[in-house]
Amino acid sequence: MPVLLLAIGLVLVVEGLVFALAPSRLEDLLAVLKTLPLDARRALGLGAVALGVGLVWLAKALGA
Repeated sequence: MPVLLLAIGLVLVVEGLVFALAPSRLEDLLAVLKTLPLDARRALGLGAVALGVGLVWLAKALGA
């Protein structure tokens, strides 16, 4: 359970930094994402999930 809380906390920190430091860039990014086809957005999301799973696996393998 503590690891889950840590993971959620880290996600919130990163997301919060994006909103706090570059809100206009976030709007630009959302506009670009809106122009992408649905399949491309889905592939981007699945790629992000795969990268996240890989990073979690690597962290666990390194003893985190």
